[in-house]
Amino acid sequence: MKGLIFHGKKDIRFESLEDARIEDDRDVLVQAKACGICGSDLHLYHDDFAEIGEGFELGTGFCVGHEAVGEVIEKGKGVTSLKVGDTVMLAAMTGCGACRPCLRGDSKQCEQGWSVFGFGIGLGGCQAELIRVPAADYNAVCLPEGVSIDQGILLTDNVATAYGAALGAEIRPGRSVAIVGLGPIGLMALELAMIMGASVVYAIDPVRERREIAAGLGAVPVWCDDVTGQLRELTNGRMIDCIIEAVGGDATMELALSLVGINGNISILGVNNSMNFKVPRQVFVNNATIRGNFVTEVHKHWPALVPMLQSGRLRPEQFITERRPLAEGPAAYEKFDKREAGTLKAILYT
Repeated sequence: MKGLIFHGKKDIRFESLEDARIEDDRDVLVQAKACGICGSDLHLYHDDFAEIGEGFELGTGFCVGHEAVGEVIEKGKGVTSLKVGDTVMLAAMTGCGACRPCLRGDSKQCEQGWSVFGFGIGLGGCQAELIRVPAADYNAVCLPEGVSIDQGILLTDNVATAYGAALGAEIRPGRSVAIVGLGPIGLMALELAMIMGASVVYAIDPVRERREIAAGLGAVPVWCDDVTGQLRELTNGRMIDCIIEAVGGDATMELALSLVGINGNISILGVNNSMNFKVPRQVFVNNATIRGNFVTEVHKHWPALVPMLQSGRLRPEQFITERRPLAEGPAAYEKFDKREAGTLKAILYT
């Protein structure tokens, strides 16, 4: 089979690798139809696992990617909910599916240990023609009726991550929201904030084109030399109830923390392993809550998100700007990394 293989910094190649195969009775083998490039994949592309976290040792020669939709072409004898021919979407983060934490949706507490596709440890990547899915009754589900392949790709990670961040920020009717960073997940979080009843959403990003997209969704675009001062003026000093940080840089972390109002919530989904930012004293004075949202347990959010997609209320596929065949994956990575104007989410098709 062929896939996208990591060979070092900014060196992703489309080439042959050993075929994925069934290794356990609970496995299925999936022939990919489409896969996504995620912002997290850029940490691999930059050859910097420190951006992701401790415990990762960067090697080379492994297949990348953790977002995929495909067709089941083989199944282990222990798989009960899926059959050959089913089109399925995969959970980017996997658990055993049999322990008590997994059964309540808390995969990060999996007693057998959780994993993620395509990071060079444990599971192979999803940016390939074939994918082995462990504990498939738990980590794969049939693509729901009325949900497109593109939407299914976003359910495997991005929109579930955005929803987890929105829940962490405790967005509810009447509350004000600020989104720091308008990449694909930030924009999806913005769309969800509208659905969840935010009274106003302030969209913060230095890129004009992204602010324009946010304005088209009904948000108030914000960018200047003093964002905190501008929002203090716009809110008459009340500041913001619910903040989502969707970048991960130290400067954007500090910006997000500076925006929180009394009894507010800050939900941080951007990946940052340096932690070289300060928490202002005012955060504590304001009785604010800070929540991290790294490595989202996507399984638990599908029941809420799928009906939103089926009804047409949620349209995260509007943020897909790049569609290419898998063989053009290296060029897609290069373009994605440059963050050229108008570039948001990239989908690769096999």
